[in-house]
Amino acid sequence: MRSVDYGDDVLRGGGRRKQVPQVPAEAGLVVEDAAGGFCGAVVRLDKEGVVLEDRHGSQRVFPLRPAAFLHEGTPVTLVPPTPAGSGGGGTRSASGSVRVQGLRARTARGSRIWVEGLHDAELVERVWGHDLRVEGVVVEPLHGIDDLAGALADFEPGPGRRVGVLVDHLVPGSKESALAEQVQHPHVHLTGHPFVDVWQAVKPAAVGIDAWPDVPPGEDWKTGVCTRLGWGEPAEGWRRVLGAVSGFRELDPALLNAVEQLIDFVTADATGDITP
Repeated sequence: MRSVDYGDDVLRGGGRRKQVPQVPAEAGLVVEDAAGGFCGAVVRLDKEGVVLEDRHGSQRVFPLRPAAFLHEGTPVTLVPPTPAGSGGGGTRSASGSVRVQGLRARTARGSRIWVEGLHDAELVERVWGHDLRVEGVVVEPLHGIDDLAGALADFEPGPGRRVGVLVDHLVPGSKESALAEQVQHPHVHLTGHPFVDVWQAVKPAAVGIDAWPDVPPGEDWKTGVCTRLGWGEPAEGWRRVLGAVSGFRELDPALLNAVEQLIDFVTADATGDITP
């Protein structure tokens, strides 16, 4: 799923070539092949080029050609990352984007990203907070999407007031998928990840476990996980999970792809900034 149609020639504009930034192809960086639209996270570099893995686990190899990729909607040239200890540190944000030095947060846009709950919002802030302040994007928790249609009616999406919605457990046949299919609006984009809860989007190794426990349907998932792992109450469990995340490398590519899509979508419309 692509949130923006970038066209065939990503360098065309104003009758002259634009300067294309170089971005280190660090593991976990989410980019899109500008020619074919394949979107995935960098897995590794090999002699053929860069290996990308999409949200379904499919891997493809792409040559490191100039301006061959899109990162956060911008044409970029991927280059081999700077070796550790060579003095190149401190230039990347937690999401893998280029850090803006001396950042002053942009005035908030009229557009919004909605997530299902507080944990989703805190995790997005932990990894993409820098990017969101650069772009002036506010993330708001919905506390579930059961009344998504009503929330959208109250918000009244339109030009300069786009809504991107991050949905948990967005898989065929799920309740969430059925609710998402009911939303058809040119200024609303829904995408998500396949996990029952956003906790599962954190790689198990990051929190020191081999795999997330199986919790039977009908049992509260967070409570069931904490009981099986001996983590106490869900509040304590969430502190463990969030504390284990320092950046994009601790997250599953499915969540990385989804959030990047939503940021791309809500920032594609340049109008509608909120005046303080």
